[in-house]
Amino acid sequence: MILVTGGAGFIGANFVLDWLAESGEPVVNLDKLTYAGNLETLQSLQGDARHVFVQGDICDRALVDALLHEHRPRAIVHFAAESHVDRSIHGPGEFVRTNVEGTFTLLEAARAYWGDMAEPAKAGFRFLHVSTDEVYGSLAPDAPAFTETHPYEPNSPYSASKAASDHLVRAWHHTYGLPVVTTNCSNNYGPYQFPEKLIPLMMVNALAGKALPIYGDGMNVRDWLYVTDHCSAIRTVLAGGRLGETYNVGGWNEMPNISIVKTICAILDELRPSDDGPYERLLTYVTDRPGHDRRYAIDARKIERELGWRPAESFESGIRKTVQWYLDNPTWIANVQSGAYREWVSKQYAAG
Repeated sequence: MILVTGGAGFIGANFVLDWLAESGEPVVNLDKLTYAGNLETLQSLQGDARHVFVQGDICDRALVDALLHEHRPRAIVHFAAESHVDRSIHGPGEFVRTNVEGTFTLLEAARAYWGDMAEPAKAGFRFLHVSTDEVYGSLAPDAPAFTETHPYEPNSPYSASKAASDHLVRAWHHTYGLPVVTTNCSNNYGPYQFPEKLIPLMMVNALAGKALPIYGDGMNVRDWLYVTDHCSAIRTVLAGGRLGETYNVGGWNEMPNISIVKTICAILDELRPSDDGPYERLLTYVTDRPGHDRRYAIDARKIERELGWRPAESFESGIRKTVQWYLDNPTWIANVQSGAYREWVSKQYAAG
């Protein structure tokens, strides 16, 4: 059995579904169910004894201790995090609490649990920390991609809080010997993503005939990773990653935001044409967000060299699957779009 934190969020829920489909090993899923946590994503697991869901906060040490004592997991896979840069700019405190204090709480609980384990279970225990490429800062257009030894230069409250959590994980390994591995991934996309992030936001707005808000000149570049590829990478690192090491996980798909949005528009023109004309008519440039990093790029050669992992999806195949999923699941989309969410999007993407 493994313990997954944040397993009702976008990447965490995809991981839980993928894990059970690929391995069948039971999962205890701890999630606070904030705005981005959605049990509807896990609806197919209702009644499945392999999935134990617990609503709770990773900052609740007593709860974490109780779960570890009761279920005796062989690993903790730590996804739980506040993850949206724009929200971190408006309210950084929650990011520090969840991403820094929450990770600290988990590390301390894991250290106590692991310290009391008997061999050989103790030798096999792992704490896998899921992080982001944003901790490395912003790249110049012609700079080489981020490697695992790139200096940390976080530029937003979100990335700073994730950088802090990465440092804590590293320190708990070097100081206490806790058997940890860390992954730093590029931008994920795919099914079940909350529609505040670029790709699902563009899908939802386009289908509703609303403006497609593009920050600045639209030339901010990201490396795009299909979420099930990320899940397979995490399984691979959990199984074979060297203790104390970091593995960058990327899709080898660097693209500017404007190209992403135009690709979505083109696929929608093909699959769900609008009577009002091509979806690109909805493109709307808005004031850039503060401190917006210009470019991220992941060098994922280490995980390929050491563990044999490469992404299975190209961007062309992944984005088509993603668009089709959103077209096929309007009920899921409608159910996550609360009034509070709509008010937030209106505030964040006011044209300027």
